[in-house]
Amino acid sequence: MEAFLTATTLVAIAEIGDKTQLLSFVLAARLRKPMAIIAGIFIATILNHALAGSIGVWLAQLIAPHWLPWITGGVFVAFGLWALHPDSLDEDPKIHPAGAFVTTTIAFFIAEMGDKTQFATVALAAQFQGALVAVVLGTTLGMMLANVPAVIVGEKLAKRLPLNMIRWIAAAVFIATGVVTMLGAPALA
Repeated sequence: MEAFLTATTLVAIAEIGDKTQLLSFVLAARLRKPMAIIAGIFIATILNHALAGSIGVWLAQLIAPHWLPWITGGVFVAFGLWALHPDSLDEDPKIHPAGAFVTTTIAFFIAEMGDKTQFATVALAAQFQGALVAVVLGTTLGMMLANVPAVIVGEKLAKRLPLNMIRWIAAAVFIATGVVTMLGAPALA
């Protein structure tokens, strides 16, 4: 349960103002098919985070156990610093002829590649090795908690959210998670 709740909280906070949330706003405005967009976000996220989580578990098996908390803690601190940088979309998504669901699934999967929430999924899966399913479900729920309102309410919500303050909160949560992880780590000798 700790893995699920940690993953949900970290990703839900980190996703606010993230490029995939911006993508949600754009897709909602352009496609106007909220249920297809939400379904596409869910499928893309579950696939992307299952891949990322699997990589995290695999990497954790390659790293000596006494180093793992130090590495994952350091990664979370780095994510905290990364969260302070506002994201932007590089370009408008291409509308696929198959419709809103396929367009969203493809655009979201690609946008999530190399994103801080994908790397957070890798780090969380490494930290909670025995709880891959809980991590993937938690990170997916976190993504949905941040992106479904973006699809439903759209740009009106974006203009009302204090994104700068949310970025600072996300940074603080990531950094605190990293520090707590490292404080619980065995001493390196």
